[in-house]
Amino acid sequence: MKDFKSILSDLDQRKFSPIYFLVGEKETFFVDLIADKIEETVLSEEEKAFNQSILYGKDVTIDDIVGQAKQYPMMADHRVIIVREAQSLMKTLDSLSSYVEQPQENTILVFCVKYKKMDGRLKVTKSLKKKAVYFETKPLYDNQVPQWISETLHASGYTIAPKASEMLVEFLGNNLSHIYKELEKLQHVLPKGSKITPELIEENIGISKDFNNFELTKAIGVKDEVKAQQIVSYFSQNSKNHPIVLTIAQLNSFFNKLLRYHALKDKSQNAAGRALGVNPFFVKDYSFAAQKYSMKKASQAIALIREVDMKGKGVKSNQISNGDLLKELLVKLMR
Repeated sequence: MKDFKSILSDLDQRKFSPIYFLVGEKETFFVDLIADKIEETVLSEEEKAFNQSILYGKDVTIDDIVGQAKQYPMMADHRVIIVREAQSLMKTLDSLSSYVEQPQENTILVFCVKYKKMDGRLKVTKSLKKKAVYFETKPLYDNQVPQWISETLHASGYTIAPKASEMLVEFLGNNLSHIYKELEKLQHVLPKGSKITPELIEENIGISKDFNNFELTKAIGVKDEVKAQQIVSYFSQNSKNHPIVLTIAQLNSFFNKLLRYHALKDKSQNAAGRALGVNPFFVKDYSFAAQKYSMKKASQAIALIREVDMKGKGVKSNQISNGDLLKELLVKLMR
């Protein structure tokens, strides 16, 4: 089973396989990325008219697909058939087995399976893994996304500051499709070779470099109450873009990592970064916070955060606004 980087590299070198079987049970971005690249680059615009077909699983049968796949290309080296929404064909997929064993070498047949998991016990699954380019994507964890952003930009000739990556993840979560679209916007307006900074993120995407959860946890970590209160006030005035549930999750994650930092024997930048699952650049934030919050204080902070989480969900809240809940939490955390 190949990873998406090697698949894209082969496509760039025009090393094609007769069958690509792409599966995305929870994360579908890479499925679309590979299929779109095949659709856009294998054939010229003139060749596509007679040699490229986009099918949808709900509208065709396996026999229909195989019938088209066995046709020879017209005035081109390849035929390209992309079957989107192929999860609709799961019940009859076993009938594809004989074609998988002897595919038409001049055809590039692509199946896009989304929001479904393949049954590894099926004969066709075993055949696809052996004979085809079988790719099954798994979602990235939040702490893996900044590295993915950096690698994606590097491949296009750009670099990005660690804080800028964190801003994107905080604002867009681990939705790779949304992040990729924002990265494309940046690449359209910035010359190749540019370093993407927090200021450029703020200017071109509209995410504040000063008023976000990343800056809030940083201010709390050094007990800068004035700055933390300013950020929380900004959140209360822009609650749609700063829901309390995300702020609480970020704070809970920060203090849990701080507890782990306290317990580390090797607190060097690289070792701590690996242990905490953060960019080594941010280890200093935990080092500073460890001077302000002992293990006992960090544990108490987690208890306070969970209490606010429950109140934010309506448990014993007495209708306190989310902004006031956060302001109250800051006082308890930092005094």
